[in-house]
Amino acid sequence: MKSSTRRVPKVGLREIAEVAQVSVATVSRVLNGNIRVDPAIHKTVIEAATRLKVDLSQRNKARALAFVLSNRAMLHAFHSRVLHGAEAYCTAHGWDIVFLSFNYSPLIPSNELHLPRVVQRRDVIRALVLAGTNSTNLLDLLKQKGIPFVVLGNNVIGNLQEAGNDVIFSDDIQGGEDVTRHLIGLGHRNISFVGNIRLPWFARCFAGYSRAMEEAGLIVSQSSIDSEDDAEIGYLGTKFLLARKEPVTAILAGNDTTAHGVYKALRDSGLEIPDDVSVAGCDDTVGNWLYPRLTTIREFPEQLGKQMVEMILNRIANPDQPAQRMTIPTELIKRDSCRQVAATAGELPVKQNASDVAAIV
Repeated sequence: MKSSTRRVPKVGLREIAEVAQVSVATVSRVLNGNIRVDPAIHKTVIEAATRLKVDLSQRNKARALAFVLSNRAMLHAFHSRVLHGAEAYCTAHGWDIVFLSFNYSPLIPSNELHLPRVVQRRDVIRALVLAGTNSTNLLDLLKQKGIPFVVLGNNVIGNLQEAGNDVIFSDDIQGGEDVTRHLIGLGHRNISFVGNIRLPWFARCFAGYSRAMEEAGLIVSQSSIDSEDDAEIGYLGTKFLLARKEPVTAILAGNDTTAHGVYKALRDSGLEIPDDVSVAGCDDTVGNWLYPRLTTIREFPEQLGKQMVEMILNRIANPDQPAQRMTIPTELIKRDSCRQVAATAGELPVKQNASDVAAIV
């Protein structure tokens, strides 16, 4: 006896291509998530598939993210810990994460940037976690191409206020203010900032420092060196500061590695820490390894990595939701590199020849 059940013809790429009036290859690219397809053609193919009752929910099930470290050393201590947190969250939720190093100039127009090919394959990589140093030209390009991403806002060059994308911050502005208030509470009135305020993470710490100094009625003093080598910034910035012969009893370095350079410059100049000059840092990456141990602001890079992955997975699940923004607090860590001074303390003991120091601006 013959069955009366009729077999429903299987709809494949060829049938969708015929309805959409495009090539089979174009249909394949659209259904595999390739972003290098004209948006109008993409829409036509999706509408054709819908009319043919093709279930698209089973396609593009890649469960991999790309962790993109932009314009930074691959073994950078802070970003390595961000990656560790991102990997842990992915592993716990059944996702894979691919590490990519990407170098580009912030001065190149967005339409002239060349993205790594793998990040343009939505059938391979679903979204990006952007760490390192990024600029708005890359963010604009990713939005134009429809590639979901979340970015570490502390290290973005350019204005993020109107960016309209998922972003997370470590509250280093508040951290810079907290550590400066700690120094003021120890009696310090002549506190100088050392860093490269052309770079956003230094600028944010400097903003917090400036706020605390101005609210206390104290003079803002900074020594900014145009370099991307943190230890060099600390060393040269401190040497330049000492050459000016301004009164200084404490130095706030824009991060811990910069503080390491500050330590070396002070010691090369015959000054003791904290007896002659107190030193503080920001980020708590190497502060516990220095001698004396560095007072600093602890950030939580592993937590940043975990939260970035959670945010981008929320974006994948709910692509039309409003932009997500989050700020992770910091913690003041008091160690041995700062000491109490009399509130009237001012002049720095001069134990160097100013002629030996080159002024660097």
